[in-house]
Amino acid sequence: MNPGNKLKNVLCSLDTIVASIVLAILIILTFAGVPFRYILGAPFTWLEEVQLACMVWIVFAAAGAAFRAGNQVAIEMIVDLMPKKMQKAVTVFISVVVLAVVGYLFYQSLGYINVFLKSGRATPMLKIPYALIYGIAPVSYVLMVISYFYALIKGVKSEAKEALDL
Repeated sequence: MNPGNKLKNVLCSLDTIVASIVLAILIILTFAGVPFRYILGAPFTWLEEVQLACMVWIVFAAAGAAFRAGNQVAIEMIVDLMPKKMQKAVTVFISVVVLAVVGYLFYQSLGYINVFLKSGRATPMLKIPYALIYGIAPVSYVLMVISYFYALIKGVKSEAKEALDL
């Protein structure tokens, strides 16, 4: 395998790698928290803050991967019943709507993070800046758009459509 292709594959799946690592951290800390709380009587007082940050990062990091794999929420049955020309028109309309919604969310997330930056708000125990916790949102929205159009151009089918083709 070409080292350039390996690097390209890692970069293309970086969002999945980040989400997987953060999920592993979340699972390990959550499971470790149980014996520390109930057996040793020494709960991790900061665990809830880390869990919140992990869940936010997992959701936003994995969102682009879901778009890339065609696994975003979609109701395809109605579109599939339409004539081919109508399907293409509806696909273009859906793409415009997706782009508008994700663009709006991107814009709003910048304002949201700006509020956290100006206020300097952080978590109570660990003092993790909320701007860092939610800073993945705008990055994720950009990756969602790129991944959406990548899947559209490559003709990626959802798992449900692939199952029907078998």
